[in-house]
Amino acid sequence: MKSVGSFEAKTHLPQLLERVAQGEEFTITRHGKPVARLVPVSPARPRPDIQQLISDMRAFRKGNTLGEDLSIRDLIEEGRRY
Repeated sequence: MKSVGSFEAKTHLPQLLERVAQGEEFTITRHGKPVARLVPVSPARPRPDIQQLISDMRAFRKGNTLGEDLSIRDLIEEGRRY
């Protein structure tokens, strides 16, 4: 990783960005001390399928029981009576 002073980074930012786009990494320094890193962006993670997650949650809620004939919904309704 190469080191670049803050003044030089400000002056030559377009060239630095071009080199970073090609995979290089830079440490930006101020008075010889590192203050920032200029690195390529990592690829974004794929977004989850929201509709599939919702259907999975609904299926979980329907099948989630706490015994023979006792469900979480039954417990919630029982708690509302008191």
